[in-house]
Amino acid sequence: MYGLVSQIRRAAVSVPSNIAEGAARNSDKEFTQFLSVSLGSLAELETQILLSRELGFLKDNGIDGSIERTRKMLLGLIRHLRGKGKMKRAVQ
Repeated sequence: MYGLVSQIRRAAVSVPSNIAEGAARNSDKEFTQFLSVSLGSLAELETQILLSRELGFLKDNGIDGSIERTRKMLLGLIRHLRGKGKMKRAVQ
């Protein structure tokens, strides 16, 4: 249980940390890469939450909705940033 709690904490901290680091980068492409890493950490967190439930360590606490909302926001931002790049190339 201790190891799982530690991994959950690390994954949960990794999501906003990668968003912040990506936002500080010089290009939308780099930012998009860090957002993708955040998505991976979010998937890791979701898996760890599911495992915690299966093992009886955690009851339903509504975190699934938060994970899904966060995923949708990240995907929307990634789509937006990728779309900006296409628009720049079309104008040039």
